[in-house]
Amino acid sequence: MRLHAFWIAALAGLALTGCNKAESPADTQADVASAQADAQRDVADARADAREDMADAQRDAAEQTADNDADGAANAAQEASETAAEGEYKVAVAQAEASHKIAVEKCEAMTGNAQEDCKERADADLENAKRQAERRRDGTG
Repeated sequence: MRLHAFWIAALAGLALTGCNKAESPADTQADVASAQADAQRDVADARADAREDMADAQRDAAEQTADNDADGAANAAQEASETAAEGEYKVAVAQAEASHKIAVEKCEAMTGNAQEDCKERADADLENAKRQAERRRDGTG
């Protein structure tokens, strides 16, 4: 029974020491490069989606104007403005998430509390960036 308890304690100790372990510089560099490439794709996709949505909204506004529908044109212009704000929000969030991915990968080069603190800062920066993007979108920031 004592031997069994010893092995459980030993395995638990090994599991705990594996947490917050630093990656090798080469692994960290490769992970950061991969995160940067993913980030560029994600931000580019968000920008493309925003451009497409804005083009659709502008097309609707132009159609309403061409139809001499003043109310429809005003509504379409308002929708285009909201679409632009939403697109800017999505791009800002994509950029924040991209920066977060990269920051977290860089944290992997650290150990122990430094790694934990680094990841917590990255998480806090992400949340702050998202809140800022929401305020800009909603016109309160």
